Amino acid sequence: MKKFLIFLVFLSIALFSFEACDYFVQANNAQNKVPSIALKEPTITIVHDSILKGVYLPTPLVISEIEKRILATGLIDVKELDTSIVVDLKYSTNNNFLGLDIYGDFNKCYLQPDVAKKLICSQRILKAKFPFYNLIVFDAVRSRSIQRKMWDTIDVPYFERSKYVSNPNNGSLHNFGAAVDVSIINEDGIELDMGTPYDYFGELAYPREEDRMLEEGKLTYIQLLNRKLLRDVMELGGFMGITTEWWHFNSCYRTEAYEKYEILE
Repeated sequence: MKKFLIFLVFLSIALFSFEACDYFVQANNAQNKVPSIALKEPTITIVHDSILKGVYLPTPLVISEIEKRILATGLIDVKELDTSIVVDLKYSTNNNFLGLDIYGDFNKCYLQPDVAKKLICSQRILKAKFPFYNLIVFDAVRSRSIQRKMWDTIDVPYFERSKYVSNPNNGSLHNFGAAVDVSIINEDGIELDMGTPYDYFGELAYPREEDRMLEEGKLTYIQLLNRKLLRDVMELGGFMGITTEWWHFNSCYRTEAYEKYEILE
């Protein structure tokens, strides 16, 4: 009986995510007049209870303190809902603008439940257009304590720090699990060429300057098309881009996040 109840929980999550995706696709189609995209229902195999008898499941891994805090705020690990989304948190490596491993062993994409459903919707829209592409997540939820550490670590004058990271006193949408940094990766594990690497701080990464960068020969037409594809699938899923980072997408405005969610300290 317990296993059957667990199955019903996962079934309801899967079906709800498809309903949410359909809602965002239909809403955006109505607004932007784009063709509708048919999304297939997942194939669910029911395993009879008798098959599981005598099967010993592995002992769960120890959950880190930061993950316990994340779970306490009700956030969801996106990989538990859609394993095709690739996660490569850059702040769990030295490959970021700080040159420091900020997250340590933590390398999971946790988001608010409704934000996670939007990301899954964007992934399915992308897969419907290009089955050999996947979204890759570079950053998702980020605690405000980490935000403050990043703010204090940047070796630039105080008045220029907001160009690189949001002031922790104001709170970032990353601190709520309501923003994601993403790109697109192909079936060979190669990221699409967006004209700059992730965390590139300069006009070349600014969506608002793309037309000028194209005219000046600093961006190619292919790089521009890759960025447009990323923006299209994210916006159809329910996200909003920003004018200074091609990789950053918000699920809502900061005032709305303060009303709806709990900030991760």
